Amino acid sequence: MPLFVTRYSSLAIRHMKQTLRFTILWFAIFLGAVAHAYAQSPTETLCPPLPAPTGNTVTVDSVSALQNAVNNASAGDTILVADGIYNLDGVYLRIDTPNVTLRSASGNRSAVVLDGNYITTEIIQIVASDVTIADITLREAYYHPIHVMSTDTADTKNTFIYNVEIIDPGEQAIKINPAGDGFYPDDGIIACSHIELTDAGRPHIRNNCYTGGIDAHQAQNWVIRDNVIEGFWCENGLSEHGIHLWRGSRDTLVARNRLNNNARGIGFGLEAGGDARTYPDNPCPSANGGYVDHYGGIIRNNFVFANDAALFASEYGFDCGICLWQACGAKALNNTVFSTAAPFSSIEWRFDHTEADIINNLVSHNLRDRGGSATMQSNIENAAAAIFADAAGGDLHLQAGAAAIDSALMLADVSDDIDGQSRPIGAAADIGADEFSPALALTAIPGDETLYLRWTVTATPPVTSTWRIDATDGTTALPTVIGLPADTRAYTLTGLTNGVWYTVTLRAILAGSPFLTDTVLAMPVGNFVYLPLILK
Repeated sequence: MPLFVTRYSSLAIRHMKQTLRFTILWFAIFLGAVAHAYAQSPTETLCPPLPAPTGNTVTVDSVSALQNAVNNASAGDTILVADGIYNLDGVYLRIDTPNVTLRSASGNRSAVVLDGNYITTEIIQIVASDVTIADITLREAYYHPIHVMSTDTADTKNTFIYNVEIIDPGEQAIKINPAGDGFYPDDGIIACSHIELTDAGRPHIRNNCYTGGIDAHQAQNWVIRDNVIEGFWCENGLSEHGIHLWRGSRDTLVARNRLNNNARGIGFGLEAGGDARTYPDNPCPSANGGYVDHYGGIIRNNFVFANDAALFASEYGFDCGICLWQACGAKALNNTVFSTAAPFSSIEWRFDHTEADIINNLVSHNLRDRGGSATMQSNIENAAAAIFADAAGGDLHLQAGAAAIDSALMLADVSDDIDGQSRPIGAAADIGADEFSPALALTAIPGDETLYLRWTVTATPPVTSTWRIDATDGTTALPTVIGLPADTRAYTLTGLTNGVWYTVTLRAILAGSPFLTDTVLAMPVGNFVYLPLILK
């Protein structure tokens, strides 16, 4: 990602302390905007294709060859699956060798389908560390398409599930749990994947809707990011969550996911008591040894959405968007929860040992206190559909003028948004998962008698358009800059006066009329050394 580096002399630091005490905060805001302006697109930065495999590779094109490759894998092997539909008919793949990768040869997850046809119980079992599953589709397992387990002699660590599509699991799509006392499935990542229960798969769910997206027991340090999870509900019975970690799970990060039409969205904890993992460092001393179902963890920058009339008409409807039950030290930060009909709760917390920070969340309905304690700041309840790009259709990006814009608390735990854009863009960060980005975003970086202008445009201007720059110190207007070519994205204003505020307006001009405009207020400051952007 591009970086902006500024160095300060000791004299400059003393000068700032004496005359411009606010400059550090003000300059930090500019830096955040610059980082945004030069960021790559979310697709490039958040979910890039995996690099080509290294080491030994084995290419397979039949079920028997696939099973044989898994059963005989050595550490470091990459098993490449040729494009095709593989009807497993009861065959399952148990990866018990560490450092094995299973992925499609083409990198196209839709082109490789491992189909359990509700005969194969579990398509992939992972019982060794450093296993990667990537770029494939799994469908119709009778139980779990992916099951990650420790063994009775070792932890299972560093599982990496990436760019995987899972369709219509018979139970939970990805199950994570220990299989022996004292050994655990920790430090995994689930990213850039799509997990769905469709209308066609829903009748195959059994046992009072015993299903869900990702379900982890006694698991520590998992990262679940940039996934789409949808459709987990039943006409009768209550599904588990789209993303759910409990039974003493700890320090989970759930970030930048989109959860659509699930009975329950994201959950830390579930039970008031029972058998759960504990930790020797006592991460929740306030519980005084009492039961805790999830320790710590952050839920941030997620869209949780519901608009399915059939979901709303089901026995339990849309139960909760984010649910914190017996969750000690949990943080729900900058999430957006919207439903077109009322849920039981948009965000809720429950049971005595829940201690949660609920900050900067944007919800269409209610925050519900069901016990425990919560620190609540800068949340917006009962948000109107009109503030979103397409609330009815699930596009929960903010519209210009929304009260959520520039209204959030600045949080060390939240530096980007659901699309990977840096925060803040503007005077402050925005409430909810989206950081509003106008079509034209102008930033000004201060230098000695200089302002370095940079701008981004979300829509490419016509090649016949030009840029115009107007600047004034409030008393005297600078000469107008006109005729800059359409592909220009930077300009430097020089000969300015340090310590004076300038209003700078950038306009895109087509046929003599402006069609994009943005304005910033900036002050040149002496004793700053500006180094060029460093592209990596």
